Amino acid sequence: MTEQEWLNGNQLSIDIWNNKYRWNNETLDEWFKRVSSGNPVIERLIKDKKFLFGGRTLSNINTDKKGSFSNCYSHGYVEDSLNDIMQTATDIAKTFKVQGGQGLSLSKIRPKGAKIGGQFESDGIVPFMEIFNTVTESISQGGSRKGALMMSIDVSHPEAEKFITIKSDLNRINKANLSLEISNGFMDDVINGITERELTFYYDGGEYKYSINPTKLFETICQQAWDYAEPGILYTNRLRNYNMLEFDDEYIIETTNPCGEQPLPKHGACNLSSINVSEYVKNPFTSNAKFDYDELGQDIPFIVKAMDDVLEKNLKNHALPEQAEVAKNYRNIGIGIMGLADCLVKLGYKYGSDDAVGFSKNLMKFLFRKSVESSVALAMERGDYPKYKPCVWDSTIIKNTFTEEEIKQFKNINHLRNCSLLSIAPTGSIGTMLNISTGCEPFFMLSYTRKTESLNGGEPSYYQVYLPVVEEYKKVTNSVKLPDYFVTSQNLNWKDRIRMQAALQEYCDTAISSTVNLSENATIEDVKNLYIEAWKQGLKGVTIFRNNCKRLGILTEEPKKENQLEADHNPFIFDENPFALKRGEIIKADDDCIGLKRTLTTGCGTLHCESFWDPDTGELREMYLSKGSKGGCNNFMIGLSRMISLSARGGISIDDIIDQLNSCGVCPSYAVRHAVKKDTSSGSCCPVAVGNALKDMYEEIQEKIQCCHETPLYFNDQSNIEEICKSVEEYEECPSCHKKGLTHVGGCDQCILCGFSKCN
Repeated sequence: MTEQEWLNGNQLSIDIWNNKYRWNNETLDEWFKRVSSGNPVIERLIKDKKFLFGGRTLSNINTDKKGSFSNCYSHGYVEDSLNDIMQTATDIAKTFKVQGGQGLSLSKIRPKGAKIGGQFESDGIVPFMEIFNTVTESISQGGSRKGALMMSIDVSHPEAEKFITIKSDLNRINKANLSLEISNGFMDDVINGITERELTFYYDGGEYKYSINPTKLFETICQQAWDYAEPGILYTNRLRNYNMLEFDDEYIIETTNPCGEQPLPKHGACNLSSINVSEYVKNPFTSNAKFDYDELGQDIPFIVKAMDDVLEKNLKNHALPEQAEVAKNYRNIGIGIMGLADCLVKLGYKYGSDDAVGFSKNLMKFLFRKSVESSVALAMERGDYPKYKPCVWDSTIIKNTFTEEEIKQFKNINHLRNCSLLSIAPTGSIGTMLNISTGCEPFFMLSYTRKTESLNGGEPSYYQVYLPVVEEYKKVTNSVKLPDYFVTSQNLNWKDRIRMQAALQEYCDTAISSTVNLSENATIEDVKNLYIEAWKQGLKGVTIFRNNCKRLGILTEEPKKENQLEADHNPFIFDENPFALKRGEIIKADDDCIGLKRTLTTGCGTLHCESFWDPDTGELREMYLSKGSKGGCNNFMIGLSRMISLSARGGISIDDIIDQLNSCGVCPSYAVRHAVKKDTSSGSCCPVAVGNALKDMYEEIQEKIQCCHETPLYFNDQSNIEEICKSVEEYEECPSCHKKGLTHVGGCDQCILCGFSKCN
């Protein structure tokens, strides 16, 4: 089998495999054997796209690399001493070097103003946040990627508000994710409207008295998340206690890995993999569609055993001896899911509906049950994890999952190989490689076109990114109209989103990395209600991302060009940076044409330019000025627009039309107004401005028609065309491929061009 065959010729998927997971020019069949360690069942599951290990395992296992097979780690609490703070910086640097991310908590560090040795005052948490941020920025993860770090702090810490708002400056602490550790007590205060709590922060050699306003602090959290999509929330009571080691006092969960899918003790590691649940649906998109639990149940013991094998092989690859010791003593694994959204539509369930919630709950319960049974059987073969205690069978999650009789049998057997079993990771890279929905997320988009430089440099490449599940639906049903259960994160109610995550969390013994995407018009009140509902529903954590929030970009002031003079010195010198034209203003979209509109401010009025384009070839059909255009040259511009339309209908290319328009000279009124007020559209006169607008619309059309050629059924649905044909300007620059493909999905910043994932 070749990568072309395995990945259905999808070039983005092939590039991800080739650049992230392929080793030493191995063939795909060699890769299958390497990553499966020669296990024929696991090799078959990978070939069938039913299962994949986490990214670091795929990249590093059975190679001569020195990288860890674990994606992420938890450093736990940073102790309140200079020695431990500096040691933490060293430890996370070493962990980054073996390609592992890090999570740490600042909750024990004394606040700014607290006494040091009775003579000096502490500078608080911020200087140390900056140190850890710099380490993350500076240390490449084994030459493969930059470091991934999450810092958290207790919401009742004296400097919690400073921690919450520090990212208001988009240039500070921009290499780490931030999360708040929030207890049930704090949330009770919020619900009850408590405005003052007198607290004491105890530290070695002293105490620091202070007060907080829980209600106001919660409002600040919500405002900041609404504006900047951070900090995330960790609900600590549920996070630290709802697991199989709930009553094991030796196992202390301190914080999580950078994405939050594994709450861990100090120096704990994430050993991750994911099952593509969409591949277990039989007879998809028919009245006989069903999920094959029998087949999944047969595969789970092999997956648990393979994960345990990976953990054993990785013991020598951890950066720190403490990490290896925790891995050996507790043998944490985290089996997750991906392709859930694909799975739901194959079954005919709408993401967030009662059917989808019920199915998701049953799926996770089944997966947890079978994983526990498999780990028990494996322990009888290989031995228990060294720190095993029978109290695991008294945990709440075990009681929620098994009957009393089943628990009695487990106690009689008295064995368990792994202290944790399930984790739902973002799967940003591996999910994109398989061209399925990532993690437990809804579809982010159904289809879009990407033009970019190839991942290895060279000529521009066009990626048509669309979901195979859509094409499969069309093929099976012979239908050109999508049913309403094809929903995306952009049009999904946040309440349904929370319900889904709560259903999955009930039978997930660790946690879930997932982001609730909100529309731009979501309010701060919506954020408040979302956080409260997430807590009530039993989530261990939650992250939100509001479309077009301030996190999407950093505002910078462009320096003046050396040849740019002040307007009163020379009114005919132009600003070389064109004013941005609003893109995506669709005035018509059907089988006959695509219509676009641009509004231009000229030297003597306003022009509303409407253009109509062939949906198949992208050629200009006609262009004219619409109602509301005004100015002293209006009649001239009407004549010009008619000549442009006549030229287009006569077969003159758009490039030649634009070339002629750009050959016009300087209009004094246009130039003066542009130089003085800086409020005209780009150009030296109206014809040049129209030419620039035509060029911009032509480039937009080329992006749109490639999308519509591949998925014409959306083209007839004007309500979807904005979603399908989003322009590239909506994405941030990726730190890996340096192209505009970075977006926030699946709980993490991910690049849809090269597959980079900040969390992976």
